Amino acid sequence: MREEILSRLSPDYPWRELLAYEPSVGSTNDVLKELARKGAPQGTALVAGHQSAGHGRRGRDFSSPPDMGVYLSILLRPNCAPAELMHLTCAVGTAMCDAVEAAAGFRPGIKWTNDLVCGKRKLGGILTELVTNSGGIVEGCVIGIGINCCQQLPDFPPELREMAASLAMVTGSPVSRAGLAAAMLKALCRMNGTLLTGREETLSRYRRDCITLGQEVSLIRGEEIRHGYALDIDSSGALLVRLPSGQVEAVNSGEVSVRGMYGYV
Repeated sequence: MREEILSRLSPDYPWRELLAYEPSVGSTNDVLKELARKGAPQGTALVAGHQSAGHGRRGRDFSSPPDMGVYLSILLRPNCAPAELMHLTCAVGTAMCDAVEAAAGFRPGIKWTNDLVCGKRKLGGILTELVTNSGGIVEGCVIGIGINCCQQLPDFPPELREMAASLAMVTGSPVSRAGLAAAMLKALCRMNGTLLTGREETLSRYRRDCITLGQEVSLIRGEEIRHGYALDIDSSGALLVRLPSGQVEAVNSGEVSVRGMYGYV
């Protein structure tokens, strides 16, 4: 698999020698975080055929069956304050839309903040984690992405069949996992080049891809559920929601569901 991915990357891809493939790991992000702490260089990446303990935001499990998806994590070294990376997940989201479009021929949407979707179904998710030093500087960004590639509906666990989809289900034809992984690596490399300098352009592109905007949404924090209307994304990547009172709130924590569209939060 590693050689097949490399064959689809151009010779000038700068991190070719830093790509590893493992048939099975617990979590690609957990492996990369450990490598980050040990001093691994920027561009270190791991693709796994299977994750036995894949996870997303808030510790949720991420279904990662063998040889059905692309489970990829990459390490970046921005050396900046955390405040400069508030838009990181948005940047990764637009990059992954680029990658899917290049590999599968259609552009997915993004459900704020980190889910790739098509119609009312989830195609994949993004998990970004920061490694900071004692001075609070971000020494490493571990970016993990899982995208469903080859599944048909019976391949998903019963509890996911109403809400999940794969690229093959959307396109009606097989999609190369190696081709998708290569497209993801290319897109992440491009994204890294403008991560700290192109925030406004990144957020403008994210707004175009984000299906949450213009929708009635539910804001969920613990047992509290409030409703509102998603207006915009601010300069930090927070979701601006107009509440029934007319107040506009910047939402950057908790959960947001699109009312009437999705069976998941």
